[in-house]
Amino acid sequence: MFNNVAIIASNQDTAGLNIKRSLIKLFPFKKQEGEFDSNEVYSLEGLNKGKNIKLYTINSDSINAENIDSKINAELFVFVTRHKSKSGIPSLCVHTQGNIGKAELGGKDKSISISPACYLKQALINLNELNSINFDVVQEVTHHGPEMNKPSFFIEIGSTEKEWSNEKAGLIVATALMKTLQHPKPCVSAIGIGGPHTTTNFKKIILNTNIGLGHVCAHYNLPELNKEMILQMISKTLPKPSLIILDWKGMKKEKERIVRVVEEISKEKNIKVMRTKDFKQKV
Repeated sequence: MFNNVAIIASNQDTAGLNIKRSLIKLFPFKKQEGEFDSNEVYSLEGLNKGKNIKLYTINSDSINAENIDSKINAELFVFVTRHKSKSGIPSLCVHTQGNIGKAELGGKDKSISISPACYLKQALINLNELNSINFDVVQEVTHHGPEMNKPSFFIEIGSTEKEWSNEKAGLIVATALMKTLQHPKPCVSAIGIGGPHTTTNFKKIILNTNIGLGHVCAHYNLPELNKEMILQMISKTLPKPSLIILDWKGMKKEKERIVRVVEEISKEKNIKVMRTKDFKQKV
């Protein structure tokens, strides 16, 4: 678990600034001497001994904050941001960033960041429990930048300007995030393959078992998914995954190819393969 945490908001992001205001309002963040990116830096004081949680604001969009982990000394980076979707469904989201295929929104082609599966799981649980405004609560698949070499994840408000500036949503995300950072819980780590962007079938497993998912590849990225990429998903999920979970129906035309590759990796890495349907009796 991580004691040195950097929370990042962007001046270009309405939702991020909303969450930032809520963090400062609800928790004893105090302004520090000095600046980062010409913006004030806040430090959390008096809550957890041994924990160092700082709140930064950047001028670039979060998805373009490449290698910010080389400029800020922290073990874990959390980006508080907006989520935008064509559906416009009000939502509260978590995910780790990276590009299974081509980098179209920051980051690098076929390169993903380090995903802290248990933190994602706890954040999703906390968002779900605190969701008094009936937003959709989602863990998204791995997507977009920035490129990072330290563990990181995004926690977001979606999906339109109306929701991004919703004060109650900001307060919920701020509270869920701080509960996650202050009281992280261990979990069984896994990666997921297949299914929609919103990981519908994986969500039931995350919320109802001791399993947390780090990196997840959606069905639309399966043509880009090869052995090297799956091995990268495994190596860049913390703690070390003991499971690969397949959304069986959600693999569509790529199913046979993916299964062959996964079975080969399973033997080489001694990692168990399960299907989402295997959990139906348990959840």
